[in-house]
Amino acid sequence: MAAISTYILVLNCGSSSIKFAIIEPITGETPLKGLAENLFTDNGRISYAEDGEKDTYNSLPAKADHKQTLQYIVKILDKFEALKQQLVAVGHRVVHGGEFFAKSVLIDESVISALNKTSLMAPLHNPANLAGIKSAQLAFPALTQVAVFDTAFFQSLPAQAFLYALPYSLYKEHGIRKYGFHGTSHYFVAHKASQMLNKEYEKCNLITAHLGNGCSVTAIKQGKAVDTSMGFTPLEGLIMGTRSGDIDPSLPSFMIDQLGYSAQQVNTLLNKESGLLGISQLTNDCRELEQQANLGNKQAQLALDMFCYRLVKYIGAYMAVVGQLDALIFTGGIGENSVYIRDKVVSQLSHLGLALNSDCNQEMRFGRSGAIHQAGSTCVFAITTNEEWVIAQDTALFMS
Repeated sequence: MAAISTYILVLNCGSSSIKFAIIEPITGETPLKGLAENLFTDNGRISYAEDGEKDTYNSLPAKADHKQTLQYIVKILDKFEALKQQLVAVGHRVVHGGEFFAKSVLIDESVISALNKTSLMAPLHNPANLAGIKSAQLAFPALTQVAVFDTAFFQSLPAQAFLYALPYSLYKEHGIRKYGFHGTSHYFVAHKASQMLNKEYEKCNLITAHLGNGCSVTAIKQGKAVDTSMGFTPLEGLIMGTRSGDIDPSLPSFMIDQLGYSAQQVNTLLNKESGLLGISQLTNDCRELEQQANLGNKQAQLALDMFCYRLVKYIGAYMAVVGQLDALIFTGGIGENSVYIRDKVVSQLSHLGLALNSDCNQEMRFGRSGAIHQAGSTCVFAITTNEEWVIAQDTALFMS
């Protein structure tokens, strides 16, 4: 590998996992990446791989937390001393920036204080992000630390799109509004689509669908996000792996008052027991659901039908919002790989000028990005997202 002057360490700390990658911000070259999972359990493990090599797996210490796991990651980096010596900064994925942050920022005490406040809005994510930041500051005290926010891409939403029809004081005094999530993914695939269209990004009208265990769809008009499906939290919008997405707002109170649920039980049900898992009563894995539906499982088929129907409704609505659509983009684990989901969704949009080329749809999987539409159709792309590269690029801006 040729020597390159600078690399960024990208950290994505979840509630029980840490994704990490070393990335060259200009080219996106990723010579090392890894995943630590099942933190806080007796079954924690970490895997890592050099570019093009097979994963190496190791067990983590029992009940390892973010600090201990970061220390373990440092030991892994010690095996790649030449690479480690070229690190200049750490870029952190932070899920919720609230209205405090419209763009990436250098991390200091004032930033950490603000993130403590936004933790109330993302209790499953931001505390983990903060734990990763504090651990990385201890592990890499000489490196610049930068926070890159999922919510920043959506600061361009107009008030008519981000406000809820609640007393305005709830927004002014408590910041209750739509924030949106998966921003780095939507940003990446939207810019990639503008290149594929050979059109200036600021002139592009796009709809980007990030479909994985978490799902969101975004309307982009003239290069700016103008609406998105996730809201104050990542629960609103599309049907997801275990999240319900949109429901009647009165259902939680009905479940509490009439069915005897506690508020915490309702929250757990909506976030962890609903979506594809709740409907199918089988799994939140779209691949398994497709297999079971092919075998005649009606609940699996119902889950897939509902998933696609909700997405079709959002895409149709966002086509009205953006005007003349340049491209519909599928990304995320499901969006990048599910031939079935893409076909089922686009076939329900044929009256709006979208049609798939079945051969291209079959080909664009497992890391391949490209057009999947028929000649004469509005463009439809499957694009492999790269959120880590976006984080590395943003982080590198602070090094000049």
